[in-house]
Amino acid sequence: MGATRTQVYLTPEQRRRLDALRRREDRTLAELIREAVDRYLQEEPADAEKALKATFGALPELDVPDRAEWDRGHG
Repeated sequence: MGATRTQVYLTPEQRRRLDALRRREDRTLAELIREAVDRYLQEEPADAEKALKATFGALPELDVPDRAEWDRGHG
């Protein structure tokens, strides 16, 4: 497998959890990170238009104050 060396900074908590997983699964840190990146890249990007169409009118009984009332309460 061809690979490019890449430096990433992890939080101490991320590193601690990855090290525990690495030991449990007897795998390398690099394997775990490559797998996580592959999973992330496989995810479909969110389709905002599709989401809006799917949820439009989902709360027809929602009582939304008019803008003037909202401005008074948050000014």
